[in-house]
Amino acid sequence: MNRHDWPKFSPDLPAAYAPWMHDHGSLTRRIQQHCAHFAVQPVRSGLARIAFDESCVLNTPSRQFAYSREVFLLADHRPVVFAHSACAIQHLHGAWLAMRGLGNRSLGSLLFTHPLVARQPLHYLALRGHHPLYRRAARVLDNPPATLYARRSLFYLHGAPLLVTEVFLPGILELGCRIRNTAGSQQQSRDIPESRILNPVS
Repeated sequence: MNRHDWPKFSPDLPAAYAPWMHDHGSLTRRIQQHCAHFAVQPVRSGLARIAFDESCVLNTPSRQFAYSREVFLLADHRPVVFAHSACAIQHLHGAWLAMRGLGNRSLGSLLFTHPLVARQPLHYLALRGHHPLYRRAARVLDNPPATLYARRSLFYLHGAPLLVTEVFLPGILELGCRIRNTAGSQQQSRDIPESRILNPVS
């Protein structure tokens, strides 16, 4: 596999997802503008073997461990995005040192505030049930759809690449409508059960 398995366009992308997935700005900021309460739910971070195509994009040996971080982005306590990021270990002690201390802060708070971070073009993929990212993202959904839509891009800092993948969950489509239809009313909480997010990654 190579980076072209994630094309720069997605002909099967439903129109409702396009404004979210084609936006090149901060996804965190966009979600915050469409909800009353935004939060980051960490899932895991640390050394891991990433997918072969990710190793190709990052130009690292396929069997070598990389640093990986996975979180859910929550809007009004509901998961709307599953975010997966990866970089080579050597860059974790250099350009991307700040990755280790993010905790429950969004990666966007780093990427879109650092003046030297440069973003490469977006690439897209429709994920089906057999894809590892689909399985990890869908674990918080009661009735997962047959397809989840994802995008990814490389960010460079001092020549060091960081691959960021975002899987959009169906709840993302309800944000604008929910804000308009419930203006002035309190949103119902829907926290993610720990049993759904803390299972080992498969």
